[in-house]
Amino acid sequence: MTESLRLDKWLWFARFFKTRSLATKFCLAGRLRVNGNIVPKAHALVRVGDVLTFPLGPYVRVIKIVRLGERRGPAPEAQTLYEDLAPPQRKTEGSPESVHQGEREPGAGRPTKADRRAIERLQGDR
Repeated sequence: MTESLRLDKWLWFARFFKTRSLATKFCLAGRLRVNGNIVPKAHALVRVGDVLTFPLGPYVRVIKIVRLGERRGPAPEAQTLYEDLAPPQRKTEGSPESVHQGEREPGAGRPTKADRRAIERLQGDR
């Protein structure tokens, strides 16, 4: 008989989720695929060689299970449980990766405090 492990437990062992209950909720949401098939249950069994595809943050992860693991160990140990088949890719191409945080088009939105003071100096209010 081939060894297998619950999906939520493996995701927790591999440190994709901080707690096992978060891994369980993610599995129940039906957003995870095992070998191309959507798995809506946390108790689905995974084996060595299975390929998992799931969104995690702004990325879509494609992971091949190399080992099942026996415990939730440190991060270097957890990284030996899987092989990353594709480097993390953004879900959409026009996402905030290309837009710098904190910058905006001139004249768009509310003026900043510096903009407001410059406007007041020009108007001669103060």
